[in-house]
Amino acid sequence: MTRIIYYVASSIDGFIAGKNDDIGDYAAGGKGVDKYLADLQNFRTVIMGRRTYEFGYKYGLEPGKPAYPHMEHFIFSDSLKIETLADTVHIEKKSIDRIKEIKESAQSDIYLCGGGEFAGWLFDNGLIDQLKLKLNPIILGNGIRLFGNSQTKAKWNLKETESFDDGLKILTYDIEK
Repeated sequence: MTRIIYYVASSIDGFIAGKNDDIGDYAAGGKGVDKYLADLQNFRTVIMGRRTYEFGYKYGLEPGKPAYPHMEHFIFSDSLKIETLADTVHIEKKSIDRIKEIKESAQSDIYLCGGGEFAGWLFDNGLIDQLKLKLNPIILGNGIRLFGNSQTKAKWNLKETESFDDGLKILTYDIEK
C-alpha cells in the first residue's frame, strides 16, 4: 500500500515557516536541497491544504496550475474557489474518506506538501506514515508549527539520517504503529 510522506523543512524548534510565513532563513540551495528536489521526482501524487497551495502564489504559481508539473494535485479546502483548474489539479473538501481513496488509488507514495494545520489534521487521524524532516540549523521562535495545533502523541522510529555540509540534515522517521 502507498504511504503518505510528510516531507518538510523545519527549524530546530519545530516551525515550518516563521512569522508572516517567512521561509527566508531556510536553506535555499546546496546538496541537501538538491537531494530533496530529486526525491520529489519519485512522487506522482501531492496533497496539501489551501494555505500551502496559495503560498505558492508568492513564488509565481498561477491559481489553478500545478505546483509540481509531474504530480496529480489534491488541494483540501472547504473555502478555496478557482474557476479554471488544470487537469491535474483538484480541489477537495476535507474528508478522511477522500484521503483514504486517494491513498488506495495512488501510483506512488503520496507527498504531503507543506503542513501546519492540514498536517496536524492528517496526523490526528492516523494518516501520516512517514516523516522526512529537512532539519535546518536555525531557531525561529515562532511561526507555523510542524503539526499545527495537534496535541496527538506518537513514537517515531528514525530510519535514516543524511547530513550535508551546510548543517542541513534530512531525517527519515516511520511512525510506530
